Amino acid sequence: MIGNLGSLFASAMLALFVASPLQAQNISSNAVVFEDVRIFDGAALTEPMNVLVEGNQIAEISADLISTDAATTRIAGDGRTLMPGLIDAHWHTYMVRPSMMVASTAPFPFITLLAGAEAEATLMRGFTSVRDLGGPAFGLKMAIDRGVTRGPRIWPSGAMISQTGGHGDFRMLSEIPAAPDTLSYPERMGMSAIVDSPDEVRKRSREQLLQGASQLKLTVSGGVSSPYGPIDTIQLSVNEIRTAVEAAANWGTYVTVHAYTPEAIRNAIEAGAKVIDHGQLADEATVKMMAENGTWWSLQPFVGDENANQHADAERQAASAEIHAGTDRAYELARKYGVKVAFGTDILFDAARAARQGAQLETMTRWYTPAEVLKMATADNAELLALSDRRNPYPGKLGVVEVGALADLLLVDGDPIAQIDLFADPAKNLLVIMKDGRIEKNIVAEN
Repeated sequence: MIGNLGSLFASAMLALFVASPLQAQNISSNAVVFEDVRIFDGAALTEPMNVLVEGNQIAEISADLISTDAATTRIAGDGRTLMPGLIDAHWHTYMVRPSMMVASTAPFPFITLLAGAEAEATLMRGFTSVRDLGGPAFGLKMAIDRGVTRGPRIWPSGAMISQTGGHGDFRMLSEIPAAPDTLSYPERMGMSAIVDSPDEVRKRSREQLLQGASQLKLTVSGGVSSPYGPIDTIQLSVNEIRTAVEAAANWGTYVTVHAYTPEAIRNAIEAGAKVIDHGQLADEATVKMMAENGTWWSLQPFVGDENANQHADAERQAASAEIHAGTDRAYELARKYGVKVAFGTDILFDAARAARQGAQLETMTRWYTPAEVLKMATADNAELLALSDRRNPYPGKLGVVEVGALADLLLVDGDPIAQIDLFADPAKNLLVIMKDGRIEKNIVAEN
């Protein structure tokens, strides 16, 4: 009897955690028609069109009026812009709102509630999808997918995989040396996974995949916010990185790496990583290597403005200045060699700056036209998300307004190509936000 009860319990738990995250997403809803909208097609705005959404997909796009039944919701566009939902390719759902000290010491349920509030705020800024690059986002993702709370689609990496003293090592000095077979608080909470051999990399990589990671995140150089490892340090060997790449490939997905320096970037590419995050200190030869290997470059517009991550101590300020100085050069080299560039913000430990997430699109016009920036934050970033392949939690086409695509849509009060700063005030300028065919916000009737 006990054995049967145990089997039933195991089956129930398996159903809970293995059930497709799309179960909630695929529940059909009433049809919606956006009338008289100009569609952002990745380069320009179209002539006025009408767009029908049925269920969670775009069903029809026509210059003619679309006839539907009485239950259909009809939204008057009045010539406004309909465009795909925005995508942030470098986001940390659990590290946005709390300070670093609060994130390290507060009760985990409090941190989770902060993350849930930030997830809803992220969606209300028009970011309908995010690639979460480090943190215990699996449970929050499940809650969003099942309709328990609101937020963007999340592509979770799980814990950042880091060597001892690496960028993702968040332990207190009092915890060193580590006791055998004892995990630190950040490791137990799923913020980081400390590894110091290929075997440890393999195990901790598989643990993230087991929990639902859509890609793996490794830290292979130091960083500005690193508790210990300076930016110039090279972290994890080529063999260790390659072990993670193999583990990811066995699950049908890929490895992305935190890296700033040429040496760290080259090691990652040699090992088979598909995406470099940051990389502002890359030299020309390394960028050329990225282009030749088809490596994605997830760059952030770190230029030292009001949107930049702030640091109090002199050492981190100096490191930030070094990164800011390299940002212009990085984007110039990316353009020169045709590297595939993704848009991400990497906002950490500051809710006020998170509220300016959309304002960073305007910063990007230092290097790209507004239309190029919008395409990068929609169609291009969607292509990057699709690298998750068999581990993609949301199969379907994103980042475009076309028949058959998933209905993640924004109705913008104005022309975002002419005024990309519209995204700096999403509460006013994003009149309708739709995710997966569901209207999350609609203030058209109030105008």
